[in-house]
Amino acid sequence: QVQLVESGGGLVQAGGSLRLSCAPSERPGRTYGMAWFRQAPGKERDFVAAISWSGDSSYYADYVKGRFTISRDNAKNLVSVQMNRLKPEDTAVYYCAARSVLNFDRVYGLASSYPYWGQGTQVTVSS
Repeated sequence: QVQLVESGGGLVQAGGSLRLSCAPSERPGRTYGMAWFRQAPGKERDFVAAISWSGDSSYYADYVKGRFTISRDNAKNLVSVQMNRLKPEDTAVYYCAARSVLNFDRVYGLASSYPYWGQGTQVTVSS
C-alpha cells in the first residue's frame, strides 16, 4: 500500500512563506504524477497544483497562481510546493496526492484522478 507523507505545515503570518513536501513510501508506479489539494473547514477539497512525472508540466489553481510553485525531485522521490505571499484564505489542511501515469508530461487536476492520498498537513495563516 502506497503511503504519502506530508511535512512542512505550520502557522505563519499573512505575507509569509511555507514549503510543504511529500514523500511516497514507495513509487505509485514506474512513473507517477503528483498534486496538492487543500480543504478548509466546512468546505470541499480544492485543487491547488499538479506536476507531471517529467516535471516539465505544471498546473495551478487561479487563486494560487504566481504565489505557489510546485516542484519535484525524482531522484529523491520528493514533491514540494513553495507557498509565498500567504493569505488568511490559504488556511486549510493540505493534502498530497499521487497516481501512476503513462504520459510523462500530463498533469491531472481532478481529485478523482488520484488513488493515493496523504494524511494532510495543517497550514494556518494569521492576519
